[in-house]
Amino acid sequence: MTHITPVRKAIFPVAGHGTRLLPATKVLPKEMLTIVDRPLIQMAIEEAREASIEEFIFVISHGKEMLIEHFGAAPALTSVLEKRGKTELIEKIGTTILPEGSLQTAIQEQALGLGHAVWCARHLVGNEPFAVILPDDTVLGKEGCMAQMMRSYNDVGGNIIATCEIAPEDSTRYGILDIAPRKGNVLPVRGLVEKPKPEDAPSNMAIFGRYILQPEIFAILEKKETGAGGEIQLTDAMAKLIAEQKFHGLVFEGERLDCGSEVGFVKAQIAFALKKATLAPEIADYMAEKLRDYYGQQQTSQKRVAAL
Repeated sequence: MTHITPVRKAIFPVAGHGTRLLPATKVLPKEMLTIVDRPLIQMAIEEAREASIEEFIFVISHGKEMLIEHFGAAPALTSVLEKRGKTELIEKIGTTILPEGSLQTAIQEQALGLGHAVWCARHLVGNEPFAVILPDDTVLGKEGCMAQMMRSYNDVGGNIIATCEIAPEDSTRYGILDIAPRKGNVLPVRGLVEKPKPEDAPSNMAIFGRYILQPEIFAILEKKETGAGGEIQLTDAMAKLIAEQKFHGLVFEGERLDCGSEVGFVKAQIAFALKKATLAPEIADYMAEKLRDYYGQQQTSQKRVAAL
């Protein structure tokens, strides 16, 4: 039986400027935007820990120190809460504190693409397999996406890419998989194309922001070859590694939410709020009221147009 090396480390590329959510991200890192009561970066870390990841590598740019501070102790705040008897809130803070030495950082001086961000963490990863988690993307379901991927990795080894179906016209926004005939949720990958035109896309299966990769990818990224958008694309490097190693796409269970766009961010707020027992009834009632108002206004407008 082939030995499968455990995945202990995860890279979090968090150096971007979050331009799709300006002006909210003018000063605040987009990964610190909250879905209900948790920042995106905390949700990503919790997903990694659920998948038994032990070491967390942030690839950051200057001005993103807040991301690191969020996972440290907060003695002054804790002291205030203790005096007020806020035990529940102290416990909440405790869930954000990572074990000493488990969080490390690498600096990405220039925004040269996702592949470049991953390459910046090479010395911290070393010669072992690793995960990559993009906090912008999250999954709402019974089990985190990375935990599902880890289970598949432990079965088949090699490289695992999270994937989901998209509308064909959206192919220019994603890396697209060229897959063997689909059987179940684990798909053998024959090739990868970054942001192809719909007529050139090999399938409608897109890469979701979760990866488990072997360290040989760093030698390819080291060449710093540019692709779509003039950036160093992780998809292009993976496409070259396919000739040497196994790649599988995992069709994960759960609702995919793109929190890096306005509409995706709002959808995530609603979806996660409706999963929280203390919020769901009031949120549902409020939404029903607003929907009645919205569709009522639409009908009134249509009647006015028809009367002209």
